[in-house]
Amino acid sequence: MNKKSLPSASPKEIASIPGAEPSARLDAWWWLVALVVATVIALVLLQPDPYQRILVFVADGIGVSILVTIVTFIVILILGLVGGLGRLSKNRVIYGFFTLYVEMIRGIPLLVQLIWWYYAFPIILQKIGLDITKIIPREFFAVSMAILGLAVCYGAYMSEIYRAGIQSIPKGQMEAARSLGMTYFQAMRFVILPQAFRVILPPVGNEFIALLKDSSLVSAVAVADLTRRGREFMAMSFLPLQTWIMVALLYLIMTLFAARMVGWVEKKTKFER
Repeated sequence: MNKKSLPSASPKEIASIPGAEPSARLDAWWWLVALVVATVIALVLLQPDPYQRILVFVADGIGVSILVTIVTFIVILILGLVGGLGRLSKNRVIYGFFTLYVEMIRGIPLLVQLIWWYYAFPIILQKIGLDITKIIPREFFAVSMAILGLAVCYGAYMSEIYRAGIQSIPKGQMEAARSLGMTYFQAMRFVILPQAFRVILPPVGNEFIALLKDSSLVSAVAVADLTRRGREFMAMSFLPLQTWIMVALLYLIMTLFAARMVGWVEKKTKFER
């Protein structure tokens, strides 16, 4: 059969084939994740001393970094929603309180905030007669303060993301919901917020990736995360180059993987306008 006589499918026809549409294809950037993972494996196999020793030493720090990031992000989602609604409130007291919160927190570096929560906040509680060690066990104190500091800081930024997402929904949506007999909170819960969540998903995903990287700052307040474990190994072995190459690659794997997952969620929740 003459090949020239075969009909050629148009890109639109190809995209209509199940599994061939762009959203169903594998994200090409997964190859970068695989490349970084292969690099770590190659370093460990080709030079087990020191790279294997480094990986074993910092392994528990990886778990701490992931735990801090996930728990903090859950708190941020809740705090950001409350802050975003507060920034849209018509009550001057509520609006003023959350506006003051956002403006103050965004003006203080994250590292300074983490140090304040770890060192200064317990002193304030002690001044008013509260012993924080009776509320939070000592072994969880550093992690708890780190999560609190990250959540308060990122909650301010998340509040603005929520506010922008809610304001992007046409006012007619709220008016239509209220005309159907819904209260303001019912309209916000069942009509406005579900639409706003889809709008803010990309910036929320970016905040998660930024939070994962900024979690390295908790090493300054005695949290044994990946960065702190790397510093401990470097101080013990005097191998700064190899130590920080491995730590950097491990962070790169986590952030690239998180970015791919965020992209996957965006594709699954994408809707045509």
